[in-house]
Amino acid sequence: MNSALSTGRTVLTLSVVICAYTLDRWEDLRAAIGSVLVQDPPADEVVLVVDHNQALLERAERELSGVHVVPNQRRRGLSGGRNTGVSVSRTDVVAFLDDDATAEPGWTGRLLAPYRDPRVVGVGGFVRPWWATARPVWFPPEFDWVVGCSYRGQPRQAAPVRNFIGANMSFRRSELLAVGGFLDALGRVGSRPAASCDETDLCLRLAARDPEAVLLYEPAAEIRHRVPESRTSWSYFRNRCYIEGLSKALVARRCGRGPALANERVYVRSTISRALARNVSRIRRPGALRTIGALSGGVCATVTGYLVGSIRPLGSPALSRRRRGVATPTTTAPS
Repeated sequence: MNSALSTGRTVLTLSVVICAYTLDRWEDLRAAIGSVLVQDPPADEVVLVVDHNQALLERAERELSGVHVVPNQRRRGLSGGRNTGVSVSRTDVVAFLDDDATAEPGWTGRLLAPYRDPRVVGVGGFVRPWWATARPVWFPPEFDWVVGCSYRGQPRQAAPVRNFIGANMSFRRSELLAVGGFLDALGRVGSRPAASCDETDLCLRLAARDPEAVLLYEPAAEIRHRVPESRTSWSYFRNRCYIEGLSKALVARRCGRGPALANERVYVRSTISRALARNVSRIRRPGALRTIGALSGGVCATVTGYLVGSIRPLGSPALSRRRRGVATPTTTAPS
């Protein structure tokens, strides 16, 4: 296969990396791979990285065709899997698709097209939530990042951004290698809402390496991301917000508070403020009061996580303790 997108000087080749860790999402995984294999232009390579699950590895090797199946050769978790995918790929551009997501027609072409500009080092796309059950009435679209999806407040047209949603992103492979890939300590491990912000950390390092580099958000490059019922509860929402804050504190200490928090300041001042005002003006409508509670509670949980992460000494086992089940602060569910 050859994606054969020409820049006038060279032809860009594309690998799509999908990381998987469980047999429980086998049908989702097959759908994800199938959505990539029918893309036009086709990817030059589809890499499935299996995260330390021998049964899944053997089944994938036995039943999946048109896919390069490899075990995670790095630390257990999503970041280690992504780094493995980068290391085994041999193309100009590496794209990442979650194992419970499906790419819409034309996805590869829309991701590749902006790379005609040599300043572009990464391109990310729109992630549409695909709710397994009905969307909770209280769940604000400004917080769709909680379930790994694009959220209200992001650009509606192609624009440079600080970082991408991890379910739908791509980078020049040479740039990934130059900055050392993803930080293993920040990657999700299995289904647990553990450390996050690995994409933010990576994008900040890419920008620091070359201030002229462009990370382009192209909403026309769309995928659908499944949201299981288990991620629609208030407890998941609260915990995921807390972990976002905890992880963002680590990124801020690694990359500097200015770059790490610039988007978050705008998000709270503008996006969240408008959402609160809108729901207050509709207070009599069903769900408005609960949405206000979710907006406020989500911000509080995120800020609490950030403060906790900020006061712990660097190198402390904060994230590992959280993975073992340290309780997050209790906040009241929207009611």
